[in-house]
Amino acid sequence: MTLGVALSTPGDGNAVDGVVALAREAVSAGLTSAWLGQRFDYDAITLAGIIGREVPELQVGTSAVPIFARHPSLVIGQAQTVQAATHGRFQLGLALGSALTERAFGVPFSRPVALLREFLTSARALVTTGTADHHGELLTVAPPFPAVVPGAGTDLPILVAAMGPKALAVSGELADGILPFLAGPATLERHIVPAVNAAAEAAGRSPVRVIAFVAAVVTDDVEAGREAAHASMGLYNTIPSYRRVIELEGAREAADLALVGSAAHVRAGVKRYFDAGATEVVLTQKDLLGVGVQRETWNALGDLR
Repeated sequence: MTLGVALSTPGDGNAVDGVVALAREAVSAGLTSAWLGQRFDYDAITLAGIIGREVPELQVGTSAVPIFARHPSLVIGQAQTVQAATHGRFQLGLALGSALTERAFGVPFSRPVALLREFLTSARALVTTGTADHHGELLTVAPPFPAVVPGAGTDLPILVAAMGPKALAVSGELADGILPFLAGPATLERHIVPAVNAAAEAAGRSPVRVIAFVAAVVTDDVEAGREAAHASMGLYNTIPSYRRVIELEGAREAADLALVGSAAHVRAGVKRYFDAGATEVVLTQKDLLGVGVQRETWNALGDLR
């Protein structure tokens, strides 16, 4: 059982120094990978590269970089640079994003699955051959010069935060794995894992990685933990892709899927994700109960194998 952690930058001090310090603590707790979400402040790919150089014991990745308003050539150039910097320990997580992209960047949020297919197709060509000649309906990717980063290699893992049927089908066909969040064990086992691996099999590929992101906090104050989960995870109840998997699990809201309680309770909950078909689990606290409890959670779960 491979266990990683989603990191967020501390609220005070130098953001980069702070997250590197957290990454070192994650290693000390026995965790094996660190993941950075892409927001509107720091650049997740760059920050993953810094962590990978500073903390060589960790695999690093993004979870995930929205593809709208980003060109495959630029994203893969960044990713391959980080792959070389970390000597092959980087994995690129991509996301379709949401209508928020349209409000933030003025880029219409339309045909996301079609864009995902074109993005993955051209990205894979850039990684494996160092060039691309893609002229699609939504993207043109045809660099005039070789796009090779010496030292990066040609096997950069490309993962997708996919949970809907169409995105899972494209990801199973073209990506190396998926990054589901708020998809509980029953949803993984009955819907997500079968769908993505059926698509992989149809494309003549082996089963893909399923890296489940799970909100988890070890605490004796379960009521406070539940209240914190309710306060910090409410946004996901309004996003259709998350709403769908929450309902598939039979939960009322996102906070119901947070694992909150004793070390034994949370460890058992994490194990259920592996039993449901997750190949890896990434712990995310979603800022529940502060840094001290976060450390306690890591230490309680880091030896789970």
